[in-house]
Amino acid sequence: MKARLAFFLLAVAFTAKAQTVTEVESKIREVTVFLNRAQVVREIKTRVNPGETNLVIGGLPASLDPQSIQVSGSGNAIILGIQHNQNYLKEGERPPKLKRLEDSLEYYVARLTKVQNDKAILEKEEKLMEANQKIGGTQQNLTVAELRAMADFFRSRMSDIGVAKIEADKQIKTLNEKITKLKQQISEQRGLLARNTSEIVISVSAKAATQANLDVSYVVYDAGWYPVYDLRATDTKSPMTLQYKANVFQQTGETWENVKLILSTANPALGGQKPELYTWYLDFPRPVPLQEKAVRVRGMATAPKAYDSADMSEVAFESAANYVSTIQTSLNTEFNISLPYTVASTTKPTVVDIASHEVPATYRYATTPKLDADAFLLARVTGWEAFSLLPGEANVFFEGTFVGKTYVDPANVEDTLDVSLGRDKRIVVEREKVKDFTSRRTIGANKRDRYTWEISIRNTRDEPIRIMVEDHVPVSQNSQIEVTVDETGGAKYTPENGKLVWELSLNPGETKKVRYSFEVKYPKDRVIPGLE
Repeated sequence: MKARLAFFLLAVAFTAKAQTVTEVESKIREVTVFLNRAQVVREIKTRVNPGETNLVIGGLPASLDPQSIQVSGSGNAIILGIQHNQNYLKEGERPPKLKRLEDSLEYYVARLTKVQNDKAILEKEEKLMEANQKIGGTQQNLTVAELRAMADFFRSRMSDIGVAKIEADKQIKTLNEKITKLKQQISEQRGLLARNTSEIVISVSAKAATQANLDVSYVVYDAGWYPVYDLRATDTKSPMTLQYKANVFQQTGETWENVKLILSTANPALGGQKPELYTWYLDFPRPVPLQEKAVRVRGMATAPKAYDSADMSEVAFESAANYVSTIQTSLNTEFNISLPYTVASTTKPTVVDIASHEVPATYRYATTPKLDADAFLLARVTGWEAFSLLPGEANVFFEGTFVGKTYVDPANVEDTLDVSLGRDKRIVVEREKVKDFTSRRTIGANKRDRYTWEISIRNTRDEPIRIMVEDHVPVSQNSQIEVTVDETGGAKYTPENGKLVWELSLNPGETKKVRYSFEVKYPKDRVIPGLE
């Protein structure tokens, strides 16, 4: 009997040991950010007791992909299994910024309550003073001096109460404004936190107590990055600098604090499975009985979120791009950021410098005087295709000044990227109709309208320039309308679209003129809109 009892107790002890549950601390060490997701790597250092132990990693984002969980590590233990659970009882930990906002809200609410109480006391005192202002009429034995002193006191005190009430109203208004802003900010921050958290349970088995070092990785949604570029030109004689940046965003509910970042151009949402091409059948349509017709319901796809690029400003310090290494994998490009970064769970992206390149550029001016009389300085950038660029917005700087934005799209441009650097008022452009060579005649059943335009370009800069001048002649889309180009003035003429392009070189102080003319023939009883 005693032997059976001992065996039973041993079995109970072993079972209890096998069901040991240990909550372990984990720290995010590395995050690989894809274009629309991110892979988080956490490290765990803990001690495992003999037998089977369930290591619980809590406080994780509720939206992590359970199929992506991977565990590896070192130690004299065996990983028996991995389980992912949603924890609806435990919400995400409040970030320090949210705690500070909530503390500030509590402070200002307390101040508002005090000021409102002070104002209520003033109002009660005011009513008391008004109720007792007839004291002189009920006490006929008061002297004139006493009445005067009482009137002075009444007037002075009522004035003080009025001033204090005005000041209280100002404070109440200011405090209410601050409280409203704080509530809005807190609401935004709370909205980024997961309603619930999740946890990963790792079952391990060890024959003896051992130190276990584990790496746990998983993929989370609501994270990614998109590129933004800075194109900088110091003058018209130097190459341009292309600064490659990333706007990293995440709304997972947890902060990636001082982590190693890896930016990948991979897009896991597209999938890597090759589509299958099935047999393409052709047949005539067959009539379908009315009662067998199916009703098709069309849905609307949800538009993807847009992230505004952050305003880029010039930085005089060393760029973080000096601490980035680029790795070209078989299918994608990865940027390893050696400096640690902190990426908060917020609606605003974190800007990460990826690379800085010098790209060859040639500079020239361009003008389209029919639409705008100013000349624009253009930089023609080449060699950018070697830098694994993605489509994205680019901020353009010239001579240290922000001049505008452009868009870099490697899929739609060829080997040259034209970047506008702004207007130059020192190039004077004028476009005028030459009246002596412009006429309207009626010959038989047709009208013949002849137009002559002259474009004048003057270079007031102290250095020679090259400028491209664009204009056009009309193109007929009707057999009753005939367009004849009489003079192009040496322009490159494209009949398909009517475009005229002049490439001119001007020395300092030089003026050049170009002239073109055309004639339009059409029936005299018809009107052509937009011909003038």
